[in-house]
Amino acid sequence: MEKGIVQPPPNQGDDVALVRAFNRFYTARLGVLEQRLMDSPFSLTEARILYELAHREAPTAKQIGTELKLDPGYLSRIIQGFADDGLLKRSPSPADRRQHLLTLTAKGRAAYAKLERSSQNEVTAMLADLPPAGRTRLTAAMSTILGLLETGTAPPPILRSPRPGDIGWVVQSHGAFYAAEYGFDASFEALVAEIAGQFLASHDPGRERCWIAEYDGAQAGSLFLVRDSDDVAKLRLLLVTPQARGHRLGRKLIDEAVGFARHCGYRKVTLWTQSILTAARGIYQDAGFQRVGAEPHRSFGQDLIGETWELSL
Repeated sequence: MEKGIVQPPPNQGDDVALVRAFNRFYTARLGVLEQRLMDSPFSLTEARILYELAHREAPTAKQIGTELKLDPGYLSRIIQGFADDGLLKRSPSPADRRQHLLTLTAKGRAAYAKLERSSQNEVTAMLADLPPAGRTRLTAAMSTILGLLETGTAPPPILRSPRPGDIGWVVQSHGAFYAAEYGFDASFEALVAEIAGQFLASHDPGRERCWIAEYDGAQAGSLFLVRDSDDVAKLRLLLVTPQARGHRLGRKLIDEAVGFARHCGYRKVTLWTQSILTAARGIYQDAGFQRVGAEPHRSFGQDLIGETWELSL
């Protein structure tokens, strides 16, 4: 055996060959072997760092390097290049003066938005060649791959666009959960049905979106982001099922929605919740939302305190 080369057991040779063949096929299919990604000025690594900057709230270079497992010197050169090109700005971290908080500038957000559109269009075109059943099999297989390679066990939760039947599940799940947990009456389920129905009938795909969380092949959560005005987006119908708790799904849904709102050019995200929903309030607070108003009201068969929370983008 040649020194430094790990030889697979005899019965694993075919498995290794298959994985390597898949890697060669998929990297070529996505165009990541090109020097620049999707005819952009960015390499694959640079594009991935832009993604982290667009979806994190003022991270440090150390946090990004840890997440992406990048060499600190290599990452530092990319960050400096972004700063020289006017794509990001740096400010000292209050927690550690040796670190800097990184945020995209308007130019940086525009560059990321263009890259995101190209990526969305490319993947959409790839999926369009598949029949619905084929798309379902493909995304389920990808979810399984993620789970097995990350943890060696069940696939992690994923966020996806709604499929036929999902919106009905959102209404049913809200009605059943809030009745069991908080004693809400049928008027709450009626409100959820109204909100979900309006979204289905008239939402703007460019500025409004619904996410369905999926865990172990089943629906596990939901969140809607809808237009309130040209500058303000509203979050609605956040839900994580009891079976899927412990995977930070609520925070993942919120982060995805906030990132989308930034991409759309909204200046603020707002939401209305109830004071008794302590888990949801904790998620909003951790994501940077601030409570800006509270008012008692009688709704859904209960005496409640409604709260308005906002996040400036």
